[in-house]
Amino acid sequence: MEWTIHQVTRITGTTSRTLRHYGQIGLLEPSRTGHGGLRYYDEDALVRLQRILLLRELGLGLPTIGEVLAGGQGVAEALRTHLALLEQQRDRVERQLASVRSTIEKKERGEPLVAEEMFDGFDHTRYKAEVEERWGADAYAAGDHWWRGMSEDERRAWQNRAAGLGAGWTAAAAGGLAPDGDEAQALARRHVEWLAGIPGTPRNGSGGPAREYVVGLGEMYVADPRFGANYGGAEGAAFVRDALRVYADRHL
Repeated sequence: MEWTIHQVTRITGTTSRTLRHYGQIGLLEPSRTGHGGLRYYDEDALVRLQRILLLRELGLGLPTIGEVLAGGQGVAEALRTHLALLEQQRDRVERQLASVRSTIEKKERGEPLVAEEMFDGFDHTRYKAEVEERWGADAYAAGDHWWRGMSEDERRAWQNRAAGLGAGWTAAAAGGLAPDGDEAQALARRHVEWLAGIPGTPRNGSGGPAREYVVGLGEMYVADPRFGANYGGAEGAAFVRDALRVYADRHL
């Protein structure tokens, strides 16, 4: 079964200009070109387009997407990786939705609010003990004060940024990228910049995150499955650790 380029744009919401650009850079070739240059796409092409659009939503650039798609994973295995990412995001959003619905219902009924229920899916304190043990109570207090002072929109934007970064790491690891390659190091730079925006992050002499802190976080991602789950499990966490270490050695 095949679909014309016009049918694909209608189904996916992608423009024909975008599809032609994907073809020009070798990211998504049409399955064949018919009379008058009309492009047709078969099932395999649509599966590939689905993966491209998902990776774009996760914040990956087109060169990185090309490397991920060229990786050693089979199509079904790669789609399972993408599915796991979507399910993680869905679970978090569903918990947040349930929390907000519960708050609305209780307010409308005049019932007392339960704080633990209100912030299910928004919890930023679950690693309090680890932070204080590793980097001191002052580090946690600074971060906690910063978090509580943010508006809901600011918190949501920060959480989305963190989720996008985690998804980008997971996809890069699944695509078999080298930890010291340009794409992995671009992710490492984003990760360090993300850490730099959190008050309480231990600093080096130039004001950026301390090298020991960044390297230590990478080791913790591997050692603690709760953290590693944000990067696709043990293999993904090891990829993040190795890339962060390379970045830290080069720049921190």
